[in-house]
Amino acid sequence: MQLGMIGLGRMGGNIVRRLLRDGHTAVVFDQNPEAVAALVAEGATGAASLEELIDKLDAPRTAWVMLPAGAITEGTVAELGGRMAAGDAIIDGGNSFYKDDIRRAADLAPKGIHYVDVGTSGGVWGLERGYCMMIGGETEIVTRLDPIFKTLAPGTGTIPKTPGREGRDARAEAGYIHAGPSGAGHFVKMVHNGIEYGLMQAYAEGFDILKHANSPDLPEGQRFDLNIGDIAEVWRRGSVVSSWLLDLTAGALAGDENLDDFSGFVADSGEGRWTLNAAIEESVPANVLSAALYARFRSREDASYADKLLSAMRKGFGGHQEPK
Repeated sequence: MQLGMIGLGRMGGNIVRRLLRDGHTAVVFDQNPEAVAALVAEGATGAASLEELIDKLDAPRTAWVMLPAGAITEGTVAELGGRMAAGDAIIDGGNSFYKDDIRRAADLAPKGIHYVDVGTSGGVWGLERGYCMMIGGETEIVTRLDPIFKTLAPGTGTIPKTPGREGRDARAEAGYIHAGPSGAGHFVKMVHNGIEYGLMQAYAEGFDILKHANSPDLPEGQRFDLNIGDIAEVWRRGSVVSSWLLDLTAGALAGDENLDDFSGFVADSGEGRWTLNAAIEESVPANVLSAALYARFRSREDASYADKLLSAMRKGFGGHQEPK
């Protein structure tokens, strides 16, 4: 099947490579000509502009946008919508806000252009492992694009089937689902990323406790000098808390147990905030997810104004002095 790809970063480029390996064809465009040239060398067809990319696609055309959420994606989708024709499809595989997807689909519908939102998980490992995809859009167009999704998905692999799923949608077992209408794919991916924040924070706090088990604040007989890397490794094997995130943690600790190459500044790309907004709109408690997001905010400060105010209050009511 033929696909046009706009955005050849870490994920966009590897999505194209995975498709090429399985016999699909691709027309590619990026603002960086070197990224285009690299994929042309691997069998893709290059384009120097969006207009050229559209011209090189066969009808009904499919263009996948793999760009950062926000203005650049908004502008690209709008330009594609102005140049494509009825029956064509635009896929947004980035991390757009699901309400933007709903609006875009409605804007494109009068032109007969289909809009599909694909929450894509897999990161830099997707080329080899495959991509877990959560898809939103009309059933007819999602079905038409299934050959693309099937190739990109990880497949069933060696994971045992879940008992009781007999007769249900087999795509979920292969690593991709049609979550619902436009917006549903990115909504599910948004919550996925919110959960990711919580899982990561739980690991981070747990390992921090282990790391400080030899604190001089503890009685000498209750201190432990623990091998953090070995603990991460043993937890990977048969433990209830084993996961791919733990695999990555163990790999990082094996290379640098003190993590000296990291500053501890933890960014967020927006999905955690959107997840909490959804929780508020639905009146659903999200204690862990909100705490995980706030912990990321805290990581960006050395001593915040709030910290200083806390010290001022402690001094005011109890005469507590800050340690020098």
